[in-house]
Amino acid sequence: MHETTVPAVPVVSGFSRTALALAVLLGAWQMPGDAQTPSRTVAPAQSLAGGLPRTPDGHPDLHGVYDLATMTPVERPPVYNGRPSITLDDARRLEAASAARTERALRPDSAARTAPPVGGDGSTGAAGGVGGYNAFWIDRGDAFTVIDGQARTSIVVDPPNGRVPPLTLAARQRQAVRTGQPTSDQAENSGGDVGLENAPGAYDDPERRPLAERCLLGFGSTSGPPALPNYFYNNLHQIVQTHDTVMILTEMNHDVRVVRMHATHLPSTIRNWMGDSIGWWDGDTLVVETTNFTDKTRFRGSSGALRVTERFSRIDPSTLLYRFTIEDPQTWSQPWSGEYTWPATGDRVFEYACHEANYALGNILRGARQREHDAHAAGDR
Repeated sequence: MHETTVPAVPVVSGFSRTALALAVLLGAWQMPGDAQTPSRTVAPAQSLAGGLPRTPDGHPDLHGVYDLATMTPVERPPVYNGRPSITLDDARRLEAASAARTERALRPDSAARTAPPVGGDGSTGAAGGVGGYNAFWIDRGDAFTVIDGQARTSIVVDPPNGRVPPLTLAARQRQAVRTGQPTSDQAENSGGDVGLENAPGAYDDPERRPLAERCLLGFGSTSGPPALPNYFYNNLHQIVQTHDTVMILTEMNHDVRVVRMHATHLPSTIRNWMGDSIGWWDGDTLVVETTNFTDKTRFRGSSGALRVTERFSRIDPSTLLYRFTIEDPQTWSQPWSGEYTWPATGDRVFEYACHEANYALGNILRGARQREHDAHAAGDR
């Protein structure tokens, strides 16, 4: 299990603002209710250009800790019928409905409850079908991202349909034959990939277990680039800025990305887990370009040609606007882009002690050996 060693979990990662899954949220689209939590509303990016806090070298000061949790999904769900935004009233109604469900989920369980059925209840995800995590641990966000007065229905803004473009034929062929180490943003399943329906899954080999489950990188692409919400927990990111370097620390899984300012990329033969990031200033916007990714951290099945361009703009004293563009002609039929806000928070980032005192993998291996022993003994009888 992934958890912090700090007892005061609600303070560490904002767990007091937990929200249930977006799929459940969307089911309450028509539910009435007054707003309980305001949306993260921000002013247009140009409105504070002259009054931004600045560092001694004159650039906008991006220092701070930011909470990336949001109810706006990466891709636009079909329920929105292609609409890039919803009204603030609709957003606040959905936020209130989510808060009410979270409040109910946080109530104490009944002592008379029964055990989950053998093999789990059929649910997927971190609970593992048997209730591995309850609502206390989950913080999927409590508000929609609101930009220019619009509550966004997806982080992806280009293509205009809010969906990641189709994979190229080459990318589909790569996926069909890939049997190597699952990546940080790969679903934690037990087979079923295209062309690999009968092949061993990620949990059939201890060396193929997903990177996030092994606590090597955070879930999804939370470490970036692009830096995306994980819709799970530990949503904080911290930026430390100097004239020559910008550091981005991700709470999950204490991943650190160092952006070398005014530099050139490393030789293409040098590949890093989170790529090679260089940065420069475009007016008051920090631009970060990342290349040289290793194939161990393929973003959504990307190739070694992946290029990610990020833009960080301070739009008010407590909010960043984060934009990104993905380019990889060997993977997607066209480049694609997204944007969402990074609100500042007073929460502190603590160590993400993921596998301390975790004996699960050892027990799994011992259980497998015991099963083999029992099967062998049964065959001798």
